[in-house]
Amino acid sequence: MHEWLIDTWYGGGRRGAWLQPLSWLFSALTGLRRFAYRHGLLRSYRSRRPVLVIGNLTVGGTGKTPLVIWLAGRLAARGLRVGIASRGYRGAGGPARLVTAADDAKSAGDEAILLHRRLGQPVAIAARRAGAVRLLEPICDLIIADDGLQHYALQRDLEIAVVDGVRGLGNGRLLPAGPLREARGRLDEVDTIVVNGAGFTRPGAVSMTIVPVAVVALDGGERRPIESFAGQEVRALAAIGNPGRFFAMLRKHGLRLDEHALPDHAAIPSAALSSGDGKVVLMTEKDAVKCPDGGLHHAWYVEVDAHIEDAAAAALIERIVRLARERNLGA
Repeated sequence: MHEWLIDTWYGGGRRGAWLQPLSWLFSALTGLRRFAYRHGLLRSYRSRRPVLVIGNLTVGGTGKTPLVIWLAGRLAARGLRVGIASRGYRGAGGPARLVTAADDAKSAGDEAILLHRRLGQPVAIAARRAGAVRLLEPICDLIIADDGLQHYALQRDLEIAVVDGVRGLGNGRLLPAGPLREARGRLDEVDTIVVNGAGFTRPGAVSMTIVPVAVVALDGGERRPIESFAGQEVRALAAIGNPGRFFAMLRKHGLRLDEHALPDHAAIPSAALSSGDGKVVLMTEKDAVKCPDGGLHHAWYVEVDAHIEDAAAAALIERIVRLARERNLGA
C-alpha cells in the first residue's frame, strides 16, 4: 500500500483520481480546523520565547532534520541557547519531558534521539508540542519546533517550509489522492522556503543540498570518507521518508548497492543487519539510532550535513538572530 501511494502521488498521470472526493473532505476538515484556531475558537499557545517552526507541505521526508541540525548549530555559534521541540514519532513523547542519554528510539522516537545526540542541546518531546515548548522556555533563548507547520495549537514567530527538489509537490493533490497536507497556496504564507536538491523551483527559495560528512562505524565510532567505499557493493538500508534520495547519494559516490527501502521510522529487521554474505551494511543516521549496541562490526551509518550557499545562509541566520533578540527583550 505504501509503495502504491508513493507511485500514485509522485508518478504522474491520473491514477488515484477516484480518491479525489476524500481529498475534498480532507480539505474541508483541515480548513475548518485552521479557521477555528485563527479566530480563537480553538486555543493556541503563545510562548514567551521566539518559536521557529520547520515543516513541510507533503507527507514523507524532505530534509527537515538536517536543516534543524544546521540551524541549531549556526544559531548556537551566534550565542543563542537553542532548544528543539518535537512530538516524538506517533506521540512517543506522551507527557512533556526532556530527552536524556538514557532514552532510546523506542521511548523517544528516532528523530528526537538523533537530534539530541548530534546537537548536545536540549530536546523536549510531548504529544502536544506546547508542553515541550513550556519545558524549554526557562533554559532557551529560541525554540525550534521540528515538523510543526500544521500544528496550529502552537503559535509561531517564523515558518520555514522544506520542499524535496526531486519530488516537489507531487501530483499537487491533497491527501489521500496526493501527498499534500495543505493546499499548495500555503507556501505563499511561510517566511522562507528551502528546496532540498535540484528540480523544484520557486522564486526567492533558498537552495539546500545534503552532503555526506563521514561514514561512521556503529561499533567503535571509526570515521571514514564515503569515497573509501567506492566500487564496493554494500547493503544499503533506509527507513526514511524518501529512501531513494539516500540511495542516489551513495551511487553518486561510486558505491554499488543492494537496496533495502523500508517505511519511514520502521524498525530495522535483524536479517537486514546480518553479515552472512560479507557485505558491509550502510544506513542513515536516523536508522542507526534504532540499532542495538554492540555486535555490528560490519555496520556503518552515513553522517550528513545540510549545505546552504553562504549569502543565503548568512541572511537567514541574521534574520532569526534579530528576531530572537527582539522577542527576548520584550519577554
